[in-house]
Amino acid sequence: MVPVGAGLVVLVLIALFLWGMAEFLSRGDVETSDRLAPERLMVGSVQTVARVVEEDGPILFPGLDTTTGERTIVLDHESDDPTTGWVVYYAYPAGADPSCAVDQVEGTRTFVDCNGAELDVTGLSPPDSGVNPIVEDQETLYIDLAAVVTPTTTS
Repeated sequence: MVPVGAGLVVLVLIALFLWGMAEFLSRGDVETSDRLAPERLMVGSVQTVARVVEEDGPILFPGLDTTTGERTIVLDHESDDPTTGWVVYYAYPAGADPSCAVDQVEGTRTFVDCNGAELDVTGLSPPDSGVNPIVEDQETLYIDLAAVVTPTTTS
C-alpha cells in the first residue's frame, strides 16, 4: 500500500510542478506573448539565407501552429542584393483554400499543389500585411509573424 501511495504523491507533485511552470511562463496572461509565441522568427544572416535560397530554392517553414498550409510560409529572395528582395508567401496556391497545401520539389522554385498541378513560387498565395520579411542592421533576417500569432476570435 505504501508504494502505491508514494507513487500517487509523486504524480501529484509532478502535475503541480508542470502547472506552476505553465503559470510562471504565462504569468497569468491570456494574450499571446513573446515568451510563448514570438511575433518575429529569426531566420539568420541575410548572406547565408540568400545563398541557401539561390542554391536550393525558397525555404519552406512548415507548421507555424498548424499542420495545414494556412500557417506554413515560404520565404523567397528575388534580388542580387541579400539585404533586399525578400518575399513571403503562404504555402498554398493564390486564390485557393488554405487546405490545399503545397509540397516543394526539392532544390527548385517549383511547388506541387493538392491537385498535382505544378506552380512557381510566385503562384503561391501572398500573405496579409501582418507577415513580412524584415532585414535588421543590414545583416539579420527576421519574419514578422504578427498575423500568424495574433489570436483570432470566432463567433
